[in-house]
Amino acid sequence: MAITGNPSQQAGRSKRLLLEPNPLLVEHARERADSVQNRIADRITAFAGSMAFVYLSALWFGCWIGFAVEKYPYGLLTMIVSLEAIFLTSFVMISQNRSDAKRQLIADQQWNVVQVEDRQNEELLELSHQILELTKQVHAIATSIPNVTAPPRDPDPPS
Repeated sequence: MAITGNPSQQAGRSKRLLLEPNPLLVEHARERADSVQNRIADRITAFAGSMAFVYLSALWFGCWIGFAVEKYPYGLLTMIVSLEAIFLTSFVMISQNRSDAKRQLIADQQWNVVQVEDRQNEELLELSHQILELTKQVHAIATSIPNVTAPPRDPDPPS
């Protein structure tokens, strides 16, 4: 299929295609939004993966040490940091599972498209073979008819 239109129309068409979300991903997001647990996990992973979380953590730990909430070697702070790491690891894994589910949806959709295109290609090949066979039959019929000369052409056609 050829793309027609001037370059600005083609660019506009390309932009629209890039902005349109995949319907499967929209449905997946809608299903995730139906679950309270998924919404909570999505919000936590969104916050934990942001620079705001990094700044807040740095501020928290800086204040903990700066205001001498506890004495060195910071046993409670170490435990808090360990627990934070455990929970963040869980949220990273939740986020990866969510991404894997999205990738699987897209892969399944692409596989269905490939199967449909494969069937269409086989149909086109079958049609091409039929056209070739018909062309051979027409050629055989045309060559089996004795040469009939075309009627002479009038050199001065009426105007």
